[in-house]
Amino acid sequence: MSLQDKYKELTDLASNLGIANLQVREQDNVLYVDGTAKSADDKEKLWDAYGKIDPEFRSADVVMNIEVSQGTTTQYTVKSGDSLSKIGKDHGVSWQAIYEANKDVIKNPDLIQPGWNLKIPTA
Repeated sequence: MSLQDKYKELTDLASNLGIANLQVREQDNVLYVDGTAKSADDKEKLWDAYGKIDPEFRSADVVMNIEVSQGTTTQYTVKSGDSLSKIGKDHGVSWQAIYEANKDVIKNPDLIQPGWNLKIPTA
């Protein structure tokens, strides 16, 4: 069984997640998987898939060089009457994306206060 066959689930997941510049190559009994993930969560999904195939990471037959794209953000100051949904709609992103980018400030996504400076991820 080739390494590409052994790790087909991993490489298929990378494709399905839309890993940019995905390169998969087998060299000297090692499978190299390179690319750029849209988020740290997507990168973690790849590591989880690898962990299911080789639970203790003992095979040492995969090298994953997955970078996470550094999305840009803009700053927004919360105004009276704002909600994460309203801010998200105005900026073309989901309220969940805004919440995830500001977990250090927002403890409850239903309770935001005027004057808070939020990072708004760009799509």
